[in-house]
Amino acid sequence: MVRSCSAFPEKPTLLPDPGIAGKVRQAGRMALDLLLPPRCAACDNAVVVQGQLCAACFGGTNFVTAPLCAGCGVPFASVEQGGPEELCPGCRAHAPLFRQARAALRYDEQARRLILPLKHGDRVELAQILAPMMTRAGAALLGRADVLIPVPLHRRRLFERKYNQAAVLAYAVGRLAGRAVVPDALVRTRRTAPLDEKSPEERAREVAGSFVVRPSRVGVVAGRAVLLVDDVMTSGATANACTAALLEAGALAVDVLVAARVPDPRLN
Repeated sequence: MVRSCSAFPEKPTLLPDPGIAGKVRQAGRMALDLLLPPRCAACDNAVVVQGQLCAACFGGTNFVTAPLCAGCGVPFASVEQGGPEELCPGCRAHAPLFRQARAALRYDEQARRLILPLKHGDRVELAQILAPMMTRAGAALLGRADVLIPVPLHRRRLFERKYNQAAVLAYAVGRLAGRAVVPDALVRTRRTAPLDEKSPEERAREVAGSFVVRPSRVGVVAGRAVLLVDDVMTSGATANACTAALLEAGALAVDVLVAARVPDPRLN
């Protein structure tokens, strides 16, 4: 149905001159900087622009670069570790259900200074620092993704934390890459035990079957290439369990993008 002209205002809304609006925003930022001088997001040293890392922290940030596993993205110490297939021991033994995974950072002390406050300390602004790093690391995955879906928290943990850090990252990456985000597509059906001290096999058993696609979101998933987003990947067990649920719901393929990857101790 075509809407009648009466549905629109008789006179166009006057918008401020873009140049003036930009100057107003710049003046506001300058005033804020005078009151609250910009500080490094990792170490609190002075920086030029709020939300930046200082030169020392940026220089101490360990990005995941080649050589790395062609499957799960875990970094190699040398090209030889991947062999002709460019695969880590884990992917050789048990090929993951997801197509590829990539990470921006190695999960070390510097990465923890950016991720743990985001995860546990209400520092959601740190997603604006991590998202550009993730976008660069996952450029190829983003290029073939139809939709971004974050790894969900169990409802009790979400109630305690008030937000899902994976969803915060997914939204930040989605804005940069121009990709849609469906934050509630996956549901964690049960609260799993902490995985920190478990072996890869124990992790896989713990999370198996603990994720499903929300029935009202099956239509968003079916026939589409999904990019699963999370903060940290260790063994890939959680990503694999989420992928199983997405593929069962009809996803065309699933890739994984995380802020940081825990190195495989076998490859050090």
